[in-house]
Order: sequence, then structure tokens, then C-alpha cells
Amino acid sequence: MKTSAIKNQENTGASLTTWLNRVAIGLAVIGALDSLYLGWLKITGTTAQCGGIGDCESVNNSIYAEINGFPIAFLGLGAYLLILGILLVEGRLRSGADWPVMSLFGLSLVGTLYSVYLTYIEVAVLRAICPYCVVSAIAVTLLLVVSIIRLRQHLA
Repeated sequence: MKTSAIKNQENTGASLTTWLNRVAIGLAVIGALDSLYLGWLKITGTTAQCGGIGDCESVNNSIYAEINGFPIAFLGLGAYLLILGILLVEGRLRSGADWPVMSLFGLSLVGTLYSVYLTYIEVAVLRAICPYCVVSAIAVTLLLVVSIIRLRQHLA
């Protein structure tokens, strides 16, 4: 028979996991919508609505916005959708499965490192900031923070 202290600790752990999952889903949706918008701008040649903040056009029309002609915004979209898919499927898996937690950590780590590189390119090379790119960088970095907390919780 479990004591009430153990039950409360388990409930707190479960509610933290639920909260972290919801935060991660929200961040993945924000990142996906942001990347979709940037990709749409790139393929249609439409002018970004930056509201006078930053220089979206310089960044989104630079050589760094593509890899072999493929818009990196769609690479980000794919990553965010993969993260979202893992988060949504994870609840249907047996409890304690390692791969969802490890996959989220790996994807968010790679995404954060790539965002750091792209932010460096914006600041040091292009000398222009795209607010939408900053939103994506913040979203993936926060996803990394959430995934680290989840990973530590999973390994405990």
C-alpha cells in the first residue's frame, strides 16, 4: 500500500509531465506556424510583414535561407512537425518508453545548434535580424530546455 506522500509525489510528477508535454506541444505549434510562414514567403517571393522591426527580406532572400535551393524554413517546419508528432504519439505508448524522450532531446538539440549558427549568420554576416527567425530560435531553444527537464525526469 502506498503512503499518501508517495502518491502525492507521483501525482506531482505526472502533472509536471503533463504540463511539460503541453508546453512542448505549444512551442512546436508556434515553431511550425512560424516556419510555414517563412517558407511560404520564400517560395512565393512575398514581402514579410515585419512591422518595421528587423530586416526580414535581407535574411529570407540571402543565400543562407536555402540549402541547394531548398528553403531552410521548410526544414524547420519538418523538424517541428516531427517533434509535434512524437509528442502526440508519446501518450499512446507504453509508459517509460525511451525513444520519444531521447528523440525530442536530440531533435531540439540539433535545432538549437542550427539556430545558433543561423543567428550568428544574421548578426555577423548579414547584419540583419529577422524577427520570425528569432521566434523560431526561441521556440526550439525552449523546446531544448523542456526536453532536458523531461529527460532528467525520465532518467530519475
